[in-house]
Amino acid sequence: MKTTSSAFAVMSVAAGLTTMMPATIAFGIGIGVTDASSTAAVHAVLAKQSYKLGQLVIEAPWARATPAGAQVGGGYLKITNNGKEADRLIGGSFPVATSVEVHQMTLSNGVMKMRKMQGLEIKPGQTVELKPGSYHLMFNGLREGLKQGQTINGTLQFEKAGSIEVEFQVAPIGAKGAETGGSMHMQH
Repeated sequence: MKTTSSAFAVMSVAAGLTTMMPATIAFGIGIGVTDASSTAAVHAVLAKQSYKLGQLVIEAPWARATPAGAQVGGGYLKITNNGKEADRLIGGSFPVATSVEVHQMTLSNGVMKMRKMQGLEIKPGQTVELKPGSYHLMFNGLREGLKQGQTINGTLQFEKAGSIEVEFQVAPIGAKGAETGGSMHMQH
């Protein structure tokens, strides 16, 4: 597959099925230009969001806006385990998606590979960040697009701590994270 600096292939390996698609379709990576003020406003709101579930602290849940017709989206956040035993993020629910799964992306031989995980362990004292190009929540079967500036309630499900409702702030297409603005560009 031919790639450019603003697009790359995503290989999804789930249940023995492999799917390849341009990352711009899968996640809106590298497409759309946003102005600095709108990105800064979204990130200012994200920095203030924090939730506590038992000994877990969930910070700055956010999602990227999706291009028209997208069937999947990505969710991102930080989880800190202040407890004495490990827990696992095993999924959740999202009102505009048919399912929420925990996924991991890795770069191998110039191809971004994505796989569904059976959960993401958060060890005692550990902080795990779900971010673009790494661990993330996959919102499958989107019934409508995610629009910049929206706030969408979703539920996170943990193996031991149970579930918690959080607000996902929808950042611009191509946003890199809660701390910085701009677009994500990958080169091979």
